[in-house]
Amino acid sequence: MNAPRAWLIWTIGVLAYLVAVAQRTSFGVSGLEATERFHASAAAISFFTVLQLLVYAGLQIPVGLLVDRFGSRAMIASGAVLMGLGQLQLAYADAVPAGVLGRVLVGAGDAMTFVSVIRLVPIWFAPARVPLVTQLTGMSGQLGQLISVVPFALVLHSAGWNTAFLALSSLSALAVVLVLALLRDVPPGHPPRESGQGLRATGVTLARAWKQPGTRLGLWCHFTVQFSGNVFAMSWGYPFLVSAQGLNAATVSALMGLFVVTSILVGPLFGTFVARHPMRRSAMVLLITAAIALAWAAVLLLPGRAPLWLLALLVVALAIGGPGSMIGFDFARTFNPSHRIGTATGIVNVGGFVAALLTIYLVGVILDVLHTSGFSGGELYGLASFRIALSVQFLFLLVGTVLILMTRRKVRRQMAAQGVHVPPLLVSLANQRRRRVELRRERLAKQKSPTP
Repeated sequence: MNAPRAWLIWTIGVLAYLVAVAQRTSFGVSGLEATERFHASAAAISFFTVLQLLVYAGLQIPVGLLVDRFGSRAMIASGAVLMGLGQLQLAYADAVPAGVLGRVLVGAGDAMTFVSVIRLVPIWFAPARVPLVTQLTGMSGQLGQLISVVPFALVLHSAGWNTAFLALSSLSALAVVLVLALLRDVPPGHPPRESGQGLRATGVTLARAWKQPGTRLGLWCHFTVQFSGNVFAMSWGYPFLVSAQGLNAATVSALMGLFVVTSILVGPLFGTFVARHPMRRSAMVLLITAAIALAWAAVLLLPGRAPLWLLALLVVALAIGGPGSMIGFDFARTFNPSHRIGTATGIVNVGGFVAALLTIYLVGVILDVLHTSGFSGGELYGLASFRIALSVQFLFLLVGTVLILMTRRKVRRQMAAQGVHVPPLLVSLANQRRRRVELRRERLAKQKSPTP
């Protein structure tokens, strides 16, 4: 593993992932144009994103199995081809079914990318660097959202629908060329990947990855801390801030920019923490969960509209959930052998997106019910209705927290059987404090002792 070569491989993978995030989020900034182009209702337009995420989540486990079998290079290139075809289809679509087909292709290609890039990290980097590089991977992908928010939006509004989506399609073509030319699955001298396995062996690999408690702990960590940020950024955040909180478009854009910047800045800090304190990863996830729950409670329970500073704190808490969810992939890495990492990563990656899909759907249903019943007073996106609808998130946060605690107990029993004991957090903190006091006393004693 030569360091410059490893970073080159990682850079190519991250560029492909950045392009995938740009493709994933591009429809979010073209909702008004899509409504006009397809002559569709708001419900029909929201179906584009829901179906895209459904395809993404549904393919995570199959993609994990395939990347273990065929390698990252083939999967990343195939994903970029599918996304390019999807955006090409969308560029010329003029009816809802044709547009939905384009987003399905984008969701399928997007699903192939992240798991494949993450699989490269433990193969090309030393174990001590893996947590930080994993966080850098997620952080770099956030820049793709900026591509869709700024240059893509500018091209869309100035040059039109066809030109904007053709430009995105050309980005995928560039990613295919770079991946095939420069990316390699393993370093020179690395044991070759096992030859293709049959369906029975594939089923065994999947079963073993699932039975590993560490994989399930990663899944529930991802489930709990990632979904709320996705619900906010990809679906209900904009109408909540504009219609319920009364903010103008410029302020909402600034808050969304804060969301991206916070994710980028916090990622390396979490990576460093995980590398230094691998036994306290789940504690960090639970702390992030509590921060998200408290932020939402403060905003939703406050009488009247929330002040801007409190909404900014909410955005920061939700943004932290993205890098926090990357801790789940670290569980998949450390509790599974290298030939099973792709499968385990795919299982983990299902969590947050399934929770986001369910939450987006339930929030929409609750808003419709409140509007139909007359509770909202004819205002579909009123503050009172949003308070009730968005409270469904607390159910998912609670369920996720309980499952994390239950699964962590199983993981620690497994570790104890292997001779690794994790003391309770308070005991560990007390021991660290005692050791610091003892070291301080030893230094003072040396300073007072006469020199020979």
